[in-house]
Amino acid sequence: MNILIVSQYFWPENFRINDLTQELVQRGHCVTVLTGVPNYPSGLVFDEYRKNAKPFDQYCGAKVVRVPMLARASGAVRLFLNYLSFVIGACFFGPWRLRHVEVDVIFVFEPSPVTVGLPAVLLGRIKRAPVVFWALDLWPETLAAIGVVRSPRVLRLVGQLVRFIYERCTLVLGQSRGFLVSIAKYCSDALKIRYFPSWAEQVFNAHDLVPAPEVPVQEGVFNVVFAGNIGEAQDLPSVLVAAELLKDNASIRWLIVGDGRRSDWLAQEIARRGLERNVVLLGRFPVERMPSFYAHADALLVSLKKDPVFSMTIPGKVQSYLMAGIPILGMLDGEGAKVISEADAGLVCGAGDANGLAAAVLEMRSMNSDQLQRYGLNGRSFAENEFGRDALMDRLEGFFHEAIALYSRQKVIR
Repeated sequence: MNILIVSQYFWPENFRINDLTQELVQRGHCVTVLTGVPNYPSGLVFDEYRKNAKPFDQYCGAKVVRVPMLARASGAVRLFLNYLSFVIGACFFGPWRLRHVEVDVIFVFEPSPVTVGLPAVLLGRIKRAPVVFWALDLWPETLAAIGVVRSPRVLRLVGQLVRFIYERCTLVLGQSRGFLVSIAKYCSDALKIRYFPSWAEQVFNAHDLVPAPEVPVQEGVFNVVFAGNIGEAQDLPSVLVAAELLKDNASIRWLIVGDGRRSDWLAQEIARRGLERNVVLLGRFPVERMPSFYAHADALLVSLKKDPVFSMTIPGKVQSYLMAGIPILGMLDGEGAKVISEADAGLVCGAGDANGLAAAVLEMRSMNSDQLQRYGLNGRSFAENEFGRDALMDRLEGFFHEAIALYSRQKVIR
């Protein structure tokens, strides 16, 4: 198949779409990626790209077409302009730069914002190809949940935009079963909605890893590792409260790997609360390096804010954590908590429950190595069965073929 991927984010930024693109190429598909300028999560254009953009026009055999856009920088206004500029750049420059590219199906990767669907819909019309939209974030619900938009009128307008996009897609995929109900509110045809979760990347199934040298060696401590985006949704304030509750316990250490829009706030709060010895900020690293940081972990932490929209979400890191075979500490509700509990892969407390998280850390700290190993093995087995990469890639190929067939029938009816 000739597959066009539309994603605001792409390599060298760390997103699952990179792994997906590589896999589709390896399966013999001709893949083109329409994307922007790499600047996530720091908000600044990557130095290596700015100095020489040419090497970033190809990725593992896929052609990468980049359009002009404003970097995220900082602040809500600049973030809005970042979203808007990608839409404008992709809509105006995309059709011309893709004019010689044959397209059988268009795949939209949407961790946020939903506006990435607009250029995909336009290109679907121009290329006369079906659009398959993978919703990894729910708009407008997420905007309300993290307080970015408070106006009911604006949220209704965003909802109308979401409806406009979903209605023009041939298939809409939801990353959790909880997403499907919300997606259906904006689809007149619920038959186009499918469940498609994230997979567990094979890089986290490695053995005999060399622990990351960036982590200070400290004997006799129980390391709780948080890896990934540092934003509003991850509820780091509650994590810090839990760290404060355990501040006097020298055997507990929190390692945070990643960065994001709240990184500066987090560093300031750690200093203000006097947690420098308890919480170590390690910064951002490429996904290929992450297993070496996991090698330091006695437990892996996943957290989400308390909100109905987040209770429908399975954070992408859950699949990675499960595959890593390390016990999981979860401070979240709903779908994500359900996965960890069903897998019997660790301990879970409710979203925002800092006391519960602190108690779970102490409980896990008291467990013997056999108990901890059992959690890890359970998690890996569950990941292989429920979120196996090969099986999910097969399913996605099936969705592409289904979308092409549905689109062809719709053209005949018209």
